Amino acid sequence: MVAQMNPAAVGHPPAYFVEPGSADIVMWIIAAIVVVSILGTGLLFLTLHTLPERIAHKRQKLQFEIVAVLGLLALLTHIHWFWIAGLILALVDLPDFTGLLRKMAGSLSDIATNTAALGENKPEQRPPVPKREPERSSVEGNLTDA
Repeated sequence: MVAQMNPAAVGHPPAYFVEPGSADIVMWIIAAIVVVSILGTGLLFLTLHTLPERIAHKRQKLQFEIVAVLGLLALLTHIHWFWIAGLILALVDLPDFTGLLRKMAGSLSDIATNTAALGENKPEQRPPVPKREPERSSVEGNLTDA
């Protein structure tokens, strides 16, 4: 049995038509392009997503942890405001309050040590002054002794 061509068909088929049972080269090329583009897009997304964390890594530990939590929230909830807040927080330098608090604690410790070292040279303490109660009048209007 000889296969006859349809009279409406072109005399020469395009190059991407293959015979039954042979490998389709164009399909494998397109499949490779799709896989590479999906992996490349995912890599670009994750690289861009970790940008605030990489910026904040050079800053204070607390700032880095807050930015990392905001990044995870943005990744898992798809709320983009978390990512924007993390990026802004990563770009802004926060003042170092812990250094100031450590200095204050050290100064208070020094004061406490010096006061304890003085021992007997404490200033003389005065006895507490008793409080005077205010004068009261009775309900009928009689005044009490003043």
